[in-house]
Amino acid sequence: MLFFNFNPYIAIIGDIKASKKSTDRKEIQIRLNDVLREINLKYKKDIASNFTITLGDEFQGLLNQGTNVMNIIFDIEKKMFPTKLRFGIGVGEITTDINPEISIGSDGPAYYKARESVIFLKEVERRRKTAISSIRIELDSENRMASELMNTILSLTEVIKNSWTDRQREVIWDMMEYQDGQVNVANRLKVSQPAIQRCLTGGKYYAYKEAVDTITRTLSGIRREDV
Repeated sequence: MLFFNFNPYIAIIGDIKASKKSTDRKEIQIRLNDVLREINLKYKKDIASNFTITLGDEFQGLLNQGTNVMNIIFDIEKKMFPTKLRFGIGVGEITTDINPEISIGSDGPAYYKARESVIFLKEVERRRKTAISSIRIELDSENRMASELMNTILSLTEVIKNSWTDRQREVIWDMMEYQDGQVNVANRLKVSQPAIQRCLTGGKYYAYKEAVDTITRTLSGIRREDV
């Protein structure tokens, strides 16, 4: 369980990887704007300040609870694929006024920590020429052990994600989106149930799902008292 001596917000900063090298940068930004509009509608009960494109290649949003952090990231990743993204998550206070319609102008430790997370991921990628994870979480010092454990889990999920074939990704994403059984997945994708089973097993779906669920259960303990 997480413990805070304040009423925390959760800031998410997203960053498009290698966007300046992309030949279709304008199209990616248009699609991102559409995706964020959908996210703001779907998760409006969780959002304190709408997800907003800030620097062309970056976007950010502010949440008042942690229940759907991983769902929001999953939705953005899925809708933006194959464009690769990185996400920094920061939990902390907001020391300025908050505009619920647009996430520009607000500031405070929640955003500082989210920014630190993005910078950390970029630096690791620069040094190692590879990503240890596409998501990083920063909590306050009293919950440092929890953040270290969650970031370790996120690194392991990245290894699993990077091993997926296109077919495994399609099946696993369908399972995660609809949260139902293999027969329903097979019907939607017009393949046999044994084929679905092979994809789930080969893609280590159940280990991946348990890891993501563990992160979700942990972050679900973060909730503002005034919500």
